[in-house]
Amino acid sequence: MPIAALRWPDKDPAETLDFSMDWTDQLDLTTPADTISTTTWTVPAGLTAGAQYQASGIATTWLSGGTAGTDYTLTCRITTAAGRVIERNVRLFVREL
Repeated sequence: MPIAALRWPDKDPAETLDFSMDWTDQLDLTTPADTISTTTWTVPAGLTAGAQYQASGIATTWLSGGTAGTDYTLTCRITTAAGRVIERNVRLFVREL
């Protein structure tokens, strides 16, 4: 069964906001629970990525810019301490708010 596309709330082009992806469901599948070692965000042209970090199973990136009326797809890829590599896409629509 395909995974439903993830979608963040809309963003205005003038805003700079933090957006997160919660990986705790995937990390809690093992005993003991796995942890995130590295996070990589792929951000399409038009958006500007700022600080990126992870804590307690949640990966976060700060985003600014974007063109009103554009639907962007970002990719978050994590590598866990146990060696798992997991990747998910998330959509972000930029519009004048």
